[in-house]
Amino acid sequence: MSAKDEQKSLEVFLTIPANRFPLPEACQQFLQVMRFQEGLSENTVAAYQRDLVRFWKQLAIQQSSVDVVPLSAVSESLMQEALLQLSQGGLGDRSLMRLISSLKRLFLWAYQQELIEENPTLRLQSIRLTQGLPKVLTEAQVEALLNTPDIHTPLGLRDRAILEVMYATGLRVSELVGLQFEQLSLSSGMVQVIGKGNKERIVPLGEVAVLWCQRYLSEARPALVKHRPVSTLFVSRLGRSMTRQTLWHRIRVLAEQAGLPEGLSPHVLRHAFATHLLNHGADLRTVQLLLGHSDLSTTQIYTHVAQERLQKVHQQHHPRG
Repeated sequence: MSAKDEQKSLEVFLTIPANRFPLPEACQQFLQVMRFQEGLSENTVAAYQRDLVRFWKQLAIQQSSVDVVPLSAVSESLMQEALLQLSQGGLGDRSLMRLISSLKRLFLWAYQQELIEENPTLRLQSIRLTQGLPKVLTEAQVEALLNTPDIHTPLGLRDRAILEVMYATGLRVSELVGLQFEQLSLSSGMVQVIGKGNKERIVPLGEVAVLWCQRYLSEARPALVKHRPVSTLFVSRLGRSMTRQTLWHRIRVLAEQAGLPEGLSPHVLRHAFATHLLNHGADLRTVQLLLGHSDLSTTQIYTHVAQERLQKVHQQHHPRG
């Protein structure tokens, strides 16, 4: 095959969709172990797969070959070069940090399984990031967002119930779309949440969220699902289970309609939930449990947000501020 033909084959090879890009067999085994033996969620396993596909695509570019590079051929220098190229190609620090974490776990597993003789990630340094503070809405901004949906329509009533539940509980987007009927107890005002790593937690709904859920269930959901048997609590306009992408889109649209700042993360209500609790005197350990954080240090970022907000209030309103 001529050099021109090889280059053309490589270009075709690199257009393969991510979910069909060929990975080494050992990578496929690793993903299966993560899914079925380690019990990681589908979303987490999918994130691992995206990271590995990105890395192996970069290896293919470096090698100018359509042959899939086996794990045993990935040296420390080859890996460092691939990561450097990805960084220079625009991959952000946070994404690069996650990729390095994925590679470390993959090659440690492969070494323990004796699939490789040396672990090329031993001297691979994770990128240290200064954790950015999440954008948090004021209570007035949250109120404006909650009042945005048109509650005279089934979809608007559904959106209002979704927003109220997210703000009342701090649920992740994936946790909310996967919420099943049996996880919700309106009589006791509690919701059972299955979080990351299939860890369970019980979170109060609050009276307001309960009322909007009751209205959604009696007035909106029947009109959306009609007679379809759908197990999830919140459904799409077609009466099916909602996807994360659908919910992300709806929150962004509603935030825009409410006149909120652009580029807000769909986790904005989760951030507001945590920060507003701390602002009103909740202790950090309680917020950690409600959010489902396994490590208290993950929750501590919200104390910085709360302190920053208190400082601004003090400066604006105290005569000596």
